[in-house]
Amino acid sequence: MYLLNKGALILFSGGIKAIMYLIDKKNNRLAKIEEKTFSELGFKEREHLQEWLANEPAVFGEDLLIIQKEFDGFADTRERLDLLALDKEGNLVIIENKLDDSGRDVTWQALKYASYCSSLSKEEIRAIFQDYLTRCGSGETAEEKLCEFYGKEYDEISLNKGTGQRIILVAAKFRKEVTSTVLWLMNYNIRIQCFRVTPYKKNDELFLDIEQIIPMKDAEDYVIKMAEKAQDDIMIENRLKSSDALRLEFWTALLKEMAKKSELFKNISPKKDNWINAGSGIAGVPFTFAISKAYARVELYIDTGEKAENKKLFDYLHQNKEAIETVFGEALTWERLDDKRASRISSSIDKNSYDRENWDFIIPELTERMVRFEKALRDYLKKYKK
Repeated sequence: MYLLNKGALILFSGGIKAIMYLIDKKNNRLAKIEEKTFSELGFKEREHLQEWLANEPAVFGEDLLIIQKEFDGFADTRERLDLLALDKEGNLVIIENKLDDSGRDVTWQALKYASYCSSLSKEEIRAIFQDYLTRCGSGETAEEKLCEFYGKEYDEISLNKGTGQRIILVAAKFRKEVTSTVLWLMNYNIRIQCFRVTPYKKNDELFLDIEQIIPMKDAEDYVIKMAEKAQDDIMIENRLKSSDALRLEFWTALLKEMAKKSELFKNISPKKDNWINAGSGIAGVPFTFAISKAYARVELYIDTGEKAENKKLFDYLHQNKEAIETVFGEALTWERLDDKRASRISSSIDKNSYDRENWDFIIPELTERMVRFEKALRDYLKKYKK
Protein backbone atom coordinates (compact mmCIF):
# COMPACT_ATOMS: atom_id res chain seq x y z
CA MET A 1 0.00 0.00 0.00
CA TYR A 2 1.35 3.41 -1.00
CA LEU A 3 0.03 6.71 0.30
CA LEU A 4 -0.09 9.46 -2.32
CA ASN A 5 -0.44 12.27 0.21
CA LYS A 6 0.41 11.85 3.91
CA GLY A 7 0.71 8.97 6.38
CA ALA A 8 -2.16 6.96 7.89
CA LEU A 9 -2.83 3.63 9.53
CA ILE A 10 -4.61 1.19 7.20
CA LEU A 11 -6.20 -2.22 7.45
CA PHE A 12 -7.30 -4.66 4.76
CA SER A 13 -10.23 -7.04 4.91
CA GLY A 14 -9.70 -10.34 3.07
CA GLY A 15 -11.71 -11.66 0.15
CA ILE A 16 -11.59 -11.65 -3.63
CA LYS A 17 -11.45 -7.87 -3.63
CA ALA A 18 -9.65 -6.19 -0.75
CA ILE A 19 -11.48 -3.55 1.24
CA MET A 20 -9.40 -0.88 2.89
CA TYR A 21 -10.12 0.79 6.21
CA LEU A 22 -8.54 3.67 8.06
CA ILE A 23 -7.88 2.91 11.74
CA ASP A 24 -9.21 5.65 13.98
CA LYS A 25 -7.01 5.10 17.05
CA LYS A 26 -8.64 7.87 19.05
CA ASN A 27 -12.18 6.44 18.77
CA ASN A 28 -11.09 2.79 18.33
CA ARG A 29 -13.10 2.46 15.12
CA LEU A 30 -12.62 1.58 11.47
CA ALA A 31 -13.55 3.95 8.67
CA LYS A 32 -13.97 2.47 5.20
CA ILE A 33 -11.87 4.14 2.54
CA GLU A 34 -13.59 4.71 -0.76
CA GLU A 35 -12.26 2.88 -3.81
CA LYS A 36 -11.86 5.11 -6.86
CA THR A 37 -10.86 4.84 -10.50
CA PHE A 38 -7.88 6.68 -11.91
CA SER A 39 -10.12 8.56 -14.33
CA GLU A 40 -12.34 9.76 -11.46
CA LEU A 41 -9.26 11.19 -9.76
CA GLY A 42 -7.96 12.77 -12.96
CA PHE A 43 -4.85 10.60 -13.17
CA LYS A 44 -3.37 9.67 -16.54
CA GLU A 45 -1.42 6.61 -17.64
CA ARG A 46 1.78 8.21 -18.86
CA GLU A 47 1.84 11.40 -16.82
CA HIS A 48 1.04 9.79 -13.46
CA LEU A 49 1.04 5.97 -13.13
CA GLN A 50 4.08 5.54 -15.36
CA GLU A 51 6.01 8.19 -13.43
CA TRP A 52 5.14 6.60 -10.09
CA LEU A 53 6.40 3.22 -11.24
CA ALA A 54 9.54 4.66 -12.84
CA ASN A 55 10.49 6.50 -9.66
CA GLU A 56 9.54 3.71 -7.21
CA PRO A 57 10.21 0.34 -8.93
CA ALA A 58 10.41 -1.27 -5.47
CA VAL A 59 6.60 -1.51 -5.62
CA PHE A 60 7.17 -4.72 -7.59
CA GLY A 61 8.78 -6.37 -4.56
CA GLU A 62 12.31 -6.64 -5.94
CA ASP A 63 15.30 -4.55 -6.99
CA LEU A 64 14.74 -3.26 -10.50
CA LEU A 65 16.82 -0.70 -12.37
CA ILE A 66 14.75 1.45 -14.72
CA ILE A 67 16.81 2.06 -17.86
CA GLN A 68 14.32 3.72 -20.22
CA LYS A 69 10.85 5.24 -20.51
CA GLU A 70 8.72 5.29 -23.65
CA PHE A 71 11.32 3.20 -25.48
CA ASP A 72 10.81 3.22 -29.25
CA GLY A 73 14.16 1.98 -30.49
CA PHE A 74 12.74 -0.95 -32.44
CA ALA A 75 13.72 -1.35 -36.09
CA ASP A 76 10.96 -0.98 -38.69
CA THR A 77 8.24 -0.21 -36.16
CA ARG A 78 6.99 2.94 -34.46
CA GLU A 79 5.75 1.06 -31.38
CA ARG A 80 7.02 2.02 -27.95
CA LEU A 81 6.97 0.26 -24.59
CA ASP A 82 6.17 2.05 -21.35
CA LEU A 83 9.12 1.14 -19.11
CA LEU A 84 12.23 -0.95 -19.64
CA ALA A 85 14.16 -2.27 -16.62
CA LEU A 86 16.85 -4.72 -15.57
CA ASP A 87 16.57 -7.18 -12.70
CA LYS A 88 19.36 -8.46 -10.47
CA GLU A 89 19.94 -11.47 -12.75
CA GLY A 90 20.60 -9.25 -15.76
CA ASN A 91 17.25 -9.93 -17.41
CA LEU A 92 15.39 -7.23 -19.29
CA VAL A 93 11.98 -6.49 -17.76
CA ILE A 94 9.29 -5.07 -20.01
CA ILE A 95 6.73 -3.13 -17.95
CA GLU A 96 3.39 -2.25 -19.55
CA ASN A 97 1.01 -0.16 -17.48
CA LYS A 98 -2.65 0.59 -18.13
CA LEU A 99 -5.08 2.58 -16.02
CA ASP A 100 -8.60 1.41 -15.21
CA ASP A 101 -8.72 -1.44 -17.76
CA SER A 102 -5.98 -3.68 -19.13
CA GLY A 103 -7.66 -3.84 -22.54
CA ARG A 104 -7.78 -7.00 -24.63
CA ASP A 105 -4.38 -6.81 -26.32
CA VAL A 106 -1.92 -5.89 -23.57
CA THR A 107 -0.46 -9.43 -23.40
CA TRP A 108 0.17 -9.58 -27.14
CA GLN A 109 1.60 -6.06 -27.02
CA ALA A 110 4.03 -6.96 -24.23
CA LEU A 111 5.07 -10.20 -25.95
CA LYS A 112 5.95 -8.23 -29.08
CA TYR A 113 8.09 -5.84 -27.04
CA ALA A 114 9.82 -8.75 -25.29
CA SER A 115 10.63 -10.30 -28.66
CA TYR A 116 11.97 -6.98 -29.97
CA CYS A 117 14.16 -6.61 -26.86
CA SER A 118 15.47 -10.18 -26.98
CA SER A 119 18.16 -9.26 -29.51
CA LEU A 120 19.54 -6.26 -27.61
CA SER A 121 23.23 -6.63 -26.85
CA LYS A 122 24.97 -5.52 -23.68
CA GLU A 123 26.39 -2.45 -25.39
CA GLU A 124 23.02 -1.54 -26.89
CA ILE A 125 21.47 -1.78 -23.42
CA ARG A 126 24.21 0.42 -22.00
CA ALA A 127 23.58 3.01 -24.76
CA ILE A 128 19.81 2.91 -24.13
CA PHE A 129 20.41 3.45 -20.40
CA GLN A 130 22.91 6.25 -21.07
CA ASP A 131 20.35 8.03 -23.25
CA TYR A 132 17.83 7.78 -20.40
CA LEU A 133 20.30 9.14 -17.82
CA THR A 134 21.30 11.99 -20.12
CA ARG A 135 17.69 12.99 -20.73
CA CYS A 136 17.04 12.87 -16.97
CA GLY A 137 20.04 15.13 -16.39
CA SER A 138 21.57 12.83 -13.78
CA GLY A 139 25.17 13.46 -14.83
CA GLU A 140 26.04 9.79 -14.17
CA THR A 141 27.25 7.23 -16.66
CA ALA A 142 25.36 4.05 -17.45
CA GLU A 143 28.49 1.97 -16.87
CA GLU A 144 28.91 3.34 -13.33
CA LYS A 145 25.24 2.77 -12.50
CA LEU A 146 25.33 -0.80 -13.82
CA CYS A 147 28.47 -1.60 -11.80
CA GLU A 148 26.84 -0.13 -8.69
CA PHE A 149 23.59 -2.07 -9.26
CA TYR A 150 25.31 -5.43 -9.82
CA GLY A 151 28.34 -4.96 -7.55
CA LYS A 152 30.69 -6.21 -10.27
CA GLU A 153 33.23 -4.98 -12.78
CA TYR A 154 31.52 -3.88 -16.00
CA ASP A 155 33.16 -6.57 -18.13
CA GLU A 156 31.84 -9.24 -15.73
CA ILE A 157 28.21 -8.13 -16.00
CA SER A 158 26.06 -10.30 -18.24
CA LEU A 159 22.86 -8.73 -19.60
CA ASN A 160 19.87 -10.06 -21.54
CA LYS A 161 21.01 -13.68 -21.59
CA GLY A 162 19.16 -16.06 -23.92
CA THR A 163 15.38 -16.01 -23.49
CA GLY A 164 15.38 -14.51 -19.99
CA GLN A 165 13.23 -11.50 -20.88
CA ARG A 166 10.45 -10.85 -18.36
CA ILE A 167 7.10 -9.07 -18.55
CA ILE A 168 5.21 -7.11 -15.90
CA LEU A 169 1.66 -5.98 -16.62
CA VAL A 170 0.05 -3.28 -14.47
CA ALA A 171 -3.63 -2.29 -14.49
CA ALA A 172 -6.56 -1.57 -12.18
CA LYS A 173 -8.62 -4.32 -13.82
CA PHE A 174 -7.50 -7.31 -15.90
CA ARG A 175 -9.84 -8.75 -18.47
CA LYS A 176 -10.43 -12.50 -18.46
CA GLU A 177 -8.79 -12.96 -21.87
CA VAL A 178 -5.64 -11.34 -20.46
CA THR A 179 -5.42 -13.41 -17.26
CA SER A 180 -6.21 -16.61 -19.17
CA THR A 181 -3.41 -15.93 -21.65
CA VAL A 182 -0.94 -15.06 -18.89
CA LEU A 183 -1.64 -18.28 -16.99
CA TRP A 184 -1.19 -20.29 -20.19
CA LEU A 185 2.10 -18.58 -21.02
CA MET A 186 3.45 -19.39 -17.55
CA ASN A 187 3.19 -23.08 -18.40
CA TYR A 188 5.84 -22.46 -21.05
CA ASN A 189 8.27 -20.77 -18.64
CA ILE A 190 7.43 -17.26 -19.81
CA ARG A 191 8.15 -15.08 -16.78
CA ILE A 192 5.14 -12.80 -16.64
CA GLN A 193 3.48 -11.08 -13.68
CA CYS A 194 0.26 -9.10 -13.26
CA PHE A 195 -0.01 -6.33 -10.69
CA ARG A 196 -3.38 -4.83 -9.85
CA VAL A 197 -3.29 -1.15 -8.85
CA THR A 198 -6.24 0.37 -7.02
CA PRO A 199 -6.55 4.03 -5.96
CA TYR A 200 -8.48 4.97 -2.80
CA LYS A 201 -9.60 8.28 -1.37
CA LYS A 202 -10.38 9.41 2.18
CA ASN A 203 -11.18 13.11 2.41
CA ASP A 204 -8.11 14.77 0.87
CA GLU A 205 -5.86 11.75 1.29
CA LEU A 206 -5.13 9.44 -1.64
CA PHE A 207 -3.87 5.87 -1.35
CA LEU A 208 -2.59 3.38 -3.90
CA ASP A 209 -2.81 -0.37 -3.38
CA ILE A 210 -0.39 -2.40 -5.52
CA GLU A 211 -0.96 -6.15 -5.40
CA GLN A 212 0.63 -8.99 -7.37
CA ILE A 213 -2.26 -11.21 -8.50
CA ILE A 214 -0.53 -13.49 -11.04
CA PRO A 215 1.25 -15.63 -10.19
CA MET A 216 0.34 -16.09 -6.55
CA LYS A 217 3.42 -15.22 -4.53
CA ASP A 218 3.97 -18.74 -3.19
CA ALA A 219 3.87 -20.20 -6.69
CA GLU A 220 6.28 -17.57 -7.95
CA ASP A 221 8.76 -18.34 -5.19
CA TYR A 222 8.70 -22.02 -6.14
CA VAL A 223 9.35 -21.29 -9.82
CA ILE A 224 12.18 -18.92 -8.96
CA LYS A 225 13.77 -21.46 -6.60
CA MET A 226 13.73 -24.13 -9.31
CA ALA A 227 15.31 -21.70 -11.76
CA GLU A 228 17.95 -20.75 -9.20
CA LYS A 229 18.77 -24.41 -8.61
CA ALA A 230 19.33 -24.91 -12.33
CA GLN A 231 21.61 -21.87 -12.39
CA ASP A 232 23.49 -23.15 -9.35
CA ASP A 233 24.11 -26.47 -11.11
CA ILE A 234 25.52 -24.65 -14.13
CA MET A 235 27.64 -22.41 -11.90
CA ILE A 236 29.14 -25.38 -10.07
CA GLU A 237 29.97 -27.00 -13.41
CA ASN A 238 31.87 -23.93 -14.61
CA ARG A 239 33.21 -22.68 -11.27
CA LEU A 240 36.88 -23.38 -12.04
CA LYS A 241 36.71 -21.06 -15.05
CA SER A 242 34.65 -18.30 -13.48
CA SER A 243 35.61 -15.08 -11.79
CA ASP A 244 33.61 -16.23 -8.79
CA ALA A 245 36.01 -19.11 -8.32
CA LEU A 246 39.00 -16.80 -8.62
CA ARG A 247 37.64 -14.46 -5.95
CA LEU A 248 36.85 -17.37 -3.66
CA GLU A 249 40.43 -18.55 -4.08
CA PHE A 250 41.82 -15.07 -3.43
CA TRP A 251 39.76 -14.46 -0.28
CA THR A 252 40.59 -17.92 1.05
CA ALA A 253 44.30 -17.17 0.74
CA LEU A 254 43.94 -13.65 2.12
CA LEU A 255 41.88 -14.67 5.15
CA LYS A 256 44.41 -17.38 5.94
CA GLU A 257 47.18 -14.78 5.88
CA MET A 258 45.09 -12.29 7.84
CA ALA A 259 44.46 -14.85 10.59
CA LYS A 260 48.21 -14.91 11.27
CA LYS A 261 48.22 -11.18 11.98
CA SER A 262 44.85 -10.25 13.49
CA GLU A 263 41.51 -11.65 14.66
CA LEU A 264 39.58 -8.85 12.96
CA PHE A 265 38.35 -11.16 10.16
CA LYS A 266 38.34 -14.28 12.32
CA ASN A 267 34.70 -15.23 11.69
CA ILE A 268 34.52 -14.06 8.07
CA SER A 269 34.21 -16.62 5.27
CA PRO A 270 35.47 -16.25 1.69
CA LYS A 271 32.84 -15.20 -0.83
CA LYS A 272 32.40 -14.61 -4.54
CA ASP A 273 32.01 -10.82 -4.29
CA ASN A 274 34.88 -8.40 -4.87
CA TRP A 275 34.80 -7.27 -1.24
CA ILE A 276 34.62 -8.72 2.26
CA ASN A 277 33.74 -6.89 5.47
CA ALA A 278 34.44 -7.09 9.17
CA GLY A 279 32.69 -5.06 11.87
CA SER A 280 34.19 -1.91 13.30
CA GLY A 281 31.79 -1.62 16.24
CA ILE A 282 29.55 0.86 14.42
CA ALA A 283 26.72 -0.51 12.29
CA GLY A 284 27.11 0.32 8.62
CA VAL A 285 30.79 1.26 9.00
CA PRO A 286 32.78 -1.90 8.26
CA PHE A 287 36.46 -2.46 7.70
CA THR A 288 36.62 -3.71 4.12
CA PHE A 289 38.99 -5.45 1.75
CA ALA A 290 38.12 -4.66 -1.89
CA ILE A 291 39.70 -5.87 -5.12
CA SER A 292 39.38 -5.18 -8.82
CA LYS A 293 41.45 -5.42 -11.98
CA ALA A 294 42.85 -1.97 -11.18
CA TYR A 295 43.52 -2.10 -7.45
CA ALA A 296 43.46 -3.89 -4.11
CA ARG A 297 42.56 -1.77 -1.11
CA VAL A 298 41.64 -1.56 2.54
CA GLU A 299 38.88 0.88 3.39
CA LEU A 300 36.47 2.12 5.98
CA TYR A 301 33.19 2.42 4.11
CA ILE A 302 30.88 4.77 5.99
CA ASP A 303 27.22 4.13 5.24
CA THR A 304 24.99 4.10 8.29
CA GLY A 305 21.95 4.67 6.07
CA GLU A 306 21.80 8.39 6.84
CA LYS A 307 23.83 10.82 4.74
CA ALA A 308 24.12 13.45 7.47
CA GLU A 309 25.39 10.90 9.98
CA ASN A 310 27.90 9.56 7.45
CA LYS A 311 29.34 13.01 6.81
CA LYS A 312 29.42 13.76 10.54
CA LEU A 313 31.49 10.64 11.26
CA PHE A 314 33.78 11.29 8.28
CA ASP A 315 34.39 14.87 9.42
CA TYR A 316 35.14 13.70 12.95
CA LEU A 317 37.76 11.27 11.67
CA HIS A 318 39.14 13.82 9.20
CA GLN A 319 39.72 16.26 12.05
CA ASN A 320 42.14 13.66 13.41
CA LYS A 321 43.67 12.97 9.99
CA GLU A 322 47.26 13.76 10.97
CA ALA A 323 47.21 11.53 14.07
CA ILE A 324 45.49 8.69 12.22
CA GLU A 325 47.96 8.76 9.33
CA THR A 326 50.87 8.89 11.76
CA VAL A 327 49.75 5.60 13.33
CA PHE A 328 48.99 4.11 9.91
CA GLY A 329 52.45 5.09 8.69
CA GLU A 330 51.53 6.79 5.43
CA ALA A 331 48.92 9.00 3.80
CA LEU A 332 45.37 7.72 3.33
CA THR A 333 42.81 8.60 0.70
CA TRP A 334 39.95 10.62 2.23
CA GLU A 335 36.76 10.69 0.14
CA ARG A 336 33.87 12.61 1.67
CA LEU A 337 31.81 11.99 -1.51
CA ASP A 338 29.51 14.97 -1.04
CA ASP A 339 27.32 13.94 -3.99
CA LYS A 340 26.70 10.50 -2.51
CA ARG A 341 25.23 9.18 0.72
CA ALA A 342 28.34 7.27 1.85
CA SER A 343 31.94 8.33 2.51
CA ARG A 344 35.17 6.36 2.40
CA ILE A 345 38.69 6.31 3.82
CA SER A 346 41.10 3.95 2.06
CA SER A 347 44.58 2.86 1.13
CA SER A 348 45.14 1.24 -2.29
CA ILE A 349 47.65 -0.91 -4.10
CA ASP A 350 47.68 -0.20 -7.84
CA LYS A 351 47.85 -3.75 -9.07
CA ASN A 352 45.49 -6.17 -10.84
CA SER A 353 44.07 -8.39 -8.10
CA TYR A 354 42.66 -10.80 -10.69
CA ASP A 355 46.15 -11.72 -11.87
CA ARG A 356 47.41 -14.59 -9.70
CA GLU A 357 50.99 -13.56 -10.41
CA ASN A 358 50.40 -10.47 -8.24
CA TRP A 359 49.02 -12.35 -5.26
CA ASP A 360 52.38 -13.04 -3.63
CA PHE A 361 52.80 -9.30 -3.25
CA ILE A 362 49.17 -8.16 -2.81
CA ILE A 363 48.03 -10.58 -0.10
CA PRO A 364 50.75 -9.98 2.53
CA GLU A 365 50.84 -6.26 1.74
CA LEU A 366 47.06 -5.86 1.92
CA THR A 367 46.71 -7.75 5.20
CA GLU A 368 49.56 -5.78 6.74
CA ARG A 369 47.83 -2.56 5.73
CA MET A 370 44.57 -3.71 7.27
CA VAL A 371 46.28 -4.38 10.60
CA ARG A 372 47.74 -0.87 10.63
CA PHE A 373 44.51 0.64 9.30
CA GLU A 374 42.36 -0.88 12.03
CA LYS A 375 44.87 0.12 14.69
CA ALA A 376 44.92 3.73 13.45
CA LEU A 377 41.11 4.08 13.47
CA ARG A 378 39.77 1.87 16.26
CA ASP A 379 40.20 4.27 19.21
CA TYR A 380 38.53 7.12 17.33
CA LEU A 381 35.61 4.88 16.32
CA LYS A 382 35.19 3.77 19.94
CA LYS A 383 35.17 7.40 21.14
CA TYR A 384 32.66 8.38 18.47
CA LYS A 385 30.34 5.49 19.35
CA LYS A 386 30.24 6.61 22.97
